[in-house]
Amino acid sequence: MDTIVLKKQDPKIKNDIAARTGAEKFKLCFTCGTCTASCPVAEVNEDYDPRKLIRMSIFGMRKGVLSSDIIWMCQRCYVCYARCPQNVKFADVMGVLREMSVEEGFSPKERIERIEELDRFAQDLRCNFVEQLINPDDKQRKKIVAMVDEKLNEKK
Repeated sequence: MDTIVLKKQDPKIKNDIAARTGAEKFKLCFTCGTCTASCPVAEVNEDYDPRKLIRMSIFGMRKGVLSSDIIWMCQRCYVCYARCPQNVKFADVMGVLREMSVEEGFSPKERIERIEELDRFAQDLRCNFVEQLINPDDKQRKKIVAMVDEKLNEKK
């Protein structure tokens, strides 16, 4: 574990985040863990913990926050938002962090577009799977297989 030297950090990052639309309640978070416990990404990725970003922001770790892979893993499904006792719209906070990451040169602009496309695809795929579970149908199954094949064979 690296030592955090506070005088080398940027204590205003938490204010910069909270000043953005969608993240106004960011500083109300007391890292209770409800977001992480509710998150479908955390269920499949043990390294995914939104509380880590909160703590890093509090300590002023701007580079660490904005270069973190965690901000790109969020599916923005809003389960965390629905369950947060402080009404922190953490899915929106992730969007703000993504924008800041691009603006400050930690990520290429194309990453936001690709992640948003992937989020839409994942939601569409999930809806199709649910439909297949409710009303099993060979046509629906073929549609799901075609969607996945198309995504896997996309040019990079």
